[in-house]
This record gives sequence, structure tokens and C-alpha cells, in this order.
Amino acid sequence: MSRYLNEPEYTHGTVPRTGVLVVNLGTPDAPEKGALRRYLAQFLSDPRVVEIPRLFWWPLLHGIILNTRPARSARKYASIWSPEGSPLRVHTEAQAAGLAERLAARVSSPTAVTYAMRYGQPSIAAGIAELKARHCDRILLLPLYPQYAASTTASSMDALFDALRSYRNVPGVRVVRHYHDHPAYIEALRQRVDRYWAVHGRPDKLVMSFHGVPRYTLDRGDPYHCECLKTGRLLGEALGLQPEQYAVSFQSLFGRAEWIKPYTEPLVRQLAREGVGNVHVICPGFPADCLETLEEIGMEVKTAFLTEGGREYHYIPSLNEEPAWLDALADIALEHLGGWVSSHWSEQAARSEGDLSLKRALATGATR
Repeated sequence: MSRYLNEPEYTHGTVPRTGVLVVNLGTPDAPEKGALRRYLAQFLSDPRVVEIPRLFWWPLLHGIILNTRPARSARKYASIWSPEGSPLRVHTEAQAAGLAERLAARVSSPTAVTYAMRYGQPSIAAGIAELKARHCDRILLLPLYPQYAASTTASSMDALFDALRSYRNVPGVRVVRHYHDHPAYIEALRQRVDRYWAVHGRPDKLVMSFHGVPRYTLDRGDPYHCECLKTGRLLGEALGLQPEQYAVSFQSLFGRAEWIKPYTEPLVRQLAREGVGNVHVICPGFPADCLETLEEIGMEVKTAFLTEGGREYHYIPSLNEEPAWLDALADIALEHLGGWVSSHWSEQAARSEGDLSLKRALATGATR
């Protein structure tokens, strides 16, 4: 039995495509204990996510965490689950479709776009298989993580190259490492906030909340913290805010280790105690709404702020399917597809070349 997967059927002269694999972090299949246990087991088993030595981490993970956390997490997911399914998956699928439309409108070369999840389904391996089946001989990995972190971007790279190990005919690969300061991304965020403020008014303080990571990752050279701060500064400047009018914070803490600070919930509690009556929170590092934005920021942190005496609290939704964001995704993708796609590609010329290739192959004894 071959160690490699069978290649898709191929006919000499088939016009190859350029594929784009849009990747998000992941989601359980359902807001149920069993689904959460499977999802958390995969997520928390990744050494990129938890760097504790396996000897110490495995008994804690399998003996305590996976027996207690899934039920609590399932209840949280149930509170934000939509009729169409997981919000993260719904938005990611729509973003991939929007990107496909924009690439088709901006380049003539044949492209294919699909999406995958680092944890859960559809997997990165499944995404690669789909693009291979559509005759993509070059693939761009486009993670929906604007700020690079080893636990997100690098982990997705790991999964990509692990999946490619199963193929004999490996496609050319490029990876979008980050776009935390890309002008189109910042502009999409600015438009999102400005439109929200046009309806709800400006707050006393804008809080930009990013997903947290352990403090030791910063100390060991991970650039994530710095890239979050730069995104926050650029967005503040784009909105015309003074430094005292906004704050950058970090959410979704896990475990007892110190994480990068300030933490979002304690920050908004302190703002309320200091008499800041109106707070808006946006999560620039989450291009698609998910549990961390809708439940944690939209519900838990809101309750904390109001409990401490805050008067008005708003969560500004993620970019989701905002046209400016989909345009930004296309800009980012095209900058990394240079030389692979073209607006001058001719289908007629490609088919003529393909027919000629087929004739040459048949003349030398090849099959179709």
C-alpha cells in the first residue's frame, strides 16, 4: 500500500488553477458536550497552543479539563449558536465566497477558493484535498489571523505542511504570515467603527480587545503582542482618537499562568469604577464573530461593566462580511499571488496550449 494519497484524475492539457485556502481557528460541530470534548481535545493537544511538557500536561488535560470544561463550554456555545450553525463557520464560509467573487472579478487566471479550520471541520487536510481535486497546482494559505502568533498562524502552517506530506505531487505553496498593519485591513476596521458610531454615537472610551496569549510567549520572541499594539495604534489614528480615548486589552485567559496585560474584563470594571459611563468594545483580531466576541465580550464583559456602575456598553461586531473587509482580503491575497495570477490571462490561449500539450503527450505514447 502506498504511503501517499492517490492523485486526482488528470488529463493532459487540463488547465491548472491557483488555489486559496482561507483558514480560521475552529469551532465544534455542535453546542453539545461530546462535540466540545472532541474539539477541545484537538485544540488543547496542540503543543503550539499549550507549551507545557506532555508529562505534566497530559494528566491534567485528560484527567480534569476534558471531564469538566466541555459541559460549561457547550452552554456558552448554545447561547450564541445560530440556526445556520456556528457563527464562526458561517462567517468564514461567507468570507471565502466573497473572496472568490472578488478574485474572479479582478484576475482572469482560473482560481479556486475554499475554507478550513485549524481545529474541527472542515480540516486543513480536507481543504488541500478539495483544491487538489480542482487541479490547483499552487496554493496560498490565507489565515484569518491579522496578527501573527505561534499558536495560530504557525500552528496553521504546521497543519498545512503535515497535510502535504501525504501527497506525491505537492503543489507550490505560499503563506500569508500577517497583515496587522495592512492599510486595507485598517481601513475596513475604521469604516466598521465609523458606521457603528454614526448610529449609536461615540463612547467615552473605545476598548480594542485582542485574544490573549501567555506572557512567556512574548518573553521568548513571539511578535503577537507588538503587532496587536500596532493595530490598535493605527486604528486609533485612523479614527482620529487621542491615546487617552482608547485602550488595547487582552481577553480569553486560560489557566493560572500570567498572560499579556491588561486583561479586558478587569479593565472595563476599572473604567466603570473611575466613572467612565459609556464604553464600546471592538475585537480587531477576530475578523469573524465567534464565541469569544459574542458571548465573552458581548455578554460577560458587558455584565461586568454594568455591574460596576457603567451606564452604557456596546460591542461593535466583527468585520464579518463587510464589503470593505472582503475587498481587503482580496488585496492581501493578490499581493501574495504575484506571478501566479494575471488579469491578462487568456482562456482561449490556455486551451490552445492545453490541446497542443495533449497532442504531444499522445504522440509520445501517454494516455489521456
